[in-house]
Amino acid sequence: MPLASVWIAVLAYLFGSIPVGYLLVRIFRKQDIRTVGSGNIGATNVLRSGGKGLGAATFLLDAVKGYAAVMLAAHLAAPLIPTWPQRNVEALAALFAVLGHMFPVWLRFRGGKGVATGFGVFLYAAPLAALAAITVFFILVALSRYVSLASILGAASFPVFAWFTVSGQRPAFFIAVQITVASLIIIKHHANIRRLLSGTENRFGAAKNK
Repeated sequence: MPLASVWIAVLAYLFGSIPVGYLLVRIFRKQDIRTVGSGNIGATNVLRSGGKGLGAATFLLDAVKGYAAVMLAAHLAAPLIPTWPQRNVEALAALFAVLGHMFPVWLRFRGGKGVATGFGVFLYAAPLAALAAITVFFILVALSRYVSLASILGAASFPVFAWFTVSGQRPAFFIAVQITVASLIIIKHHANIRRLLSGTENRFGAAKNK
């Protein structure tokens, strides 16, 4: 593996590990989001904590950091790793940006579930599939009011959309990362899956169960 690929992975991880939700709530509400609601640093918990604007900003900036990580990797691909397909470099950055968000070194590796950052990385690497998957997400939120269910099914749908919408060269690693990221997002929702199955999951906009 070229040394440059390691640096790209590290840079992508650092981009992804920026704890946007934690920082926004700390700066604007003087709170530690990890002590509020579910304790998650992602947009949904920020929104549910009472910060609607901060929740939207968290989603947007989490997506932006993922997009920026992959965009930077794409621009570095040709000069630093000319023997690698550019899509493999993008996939490497996508994977490590999402890992950075989920396991940020700054917060003792306790991060978010990767939905917004996953959307951001693939908005650059596979834009049509990312837009289709986020559309599934919003439709399911509107219909079911379960953000977790929408996140799980939106993530699961992404590799399928990518298979049909990504044109040109599709290296095996690029496809594997799509499936891996989707799987990681679903796995990070394991507690939500248990609550969905037991009927105790909270609906968006409803009061939290005690």
